[in-house]
Amino acid sequence: MPSPQLLVGRRSVIGNVYAITMICRDRRPIFEDPGHAHIAMQVLDALDHQGLTTSFAWVVMPDHLHWLVQLRGKSLGYCVQRFKGRSSFLINRLREREGALWHPGYYDHAIRSEASLRKQARYILGNPVRAGLATRLGEYPYGWCRWPLDNEAG
Repeated sequence: MPSPQLLVGRRSVIGNVYAITMICRDRRPIFEDPGHAHIAMQVLDALDHQGLTTSFAWVVMPDHLHWLVQLRGKSLGYCVQRFKGRSSFLINRLREREGALWHPGYYDHAIRSEASLRKQARYILGNPVRAGLATRLGEYPYGWCRWPLDNEAG
């Protein structure tokens, strides 16, 4: 959940598209482990299959996650909490540990046009390129996009 100051004037609207960033607690590189990254991707996919969201793009970076998503069945806060809760439970079970996996809160930005949607998807998929984890779009194994995008880092 975002801080109370960020909630002033904020509305979560079913049908709207949002670019969301969630950060791991203390910026720990939890997703350097491929098993943990795969769990995060499976939870994103499950939210789509449950009818809560429609994902357009996402990338699981070593210590954070970017998600471009349309709300379908519940509020933004609910969907983010559902993702964080389920991914934390499954990753902690795999690690045989307990405790917070995610930093409290998240950053979101509403997308208002089709052009902005494609531009944001390209930007999200370009994160591993800009971080030196890949040399071109589509090379990084923990990213996905609904549309084919060109190979520039965006």
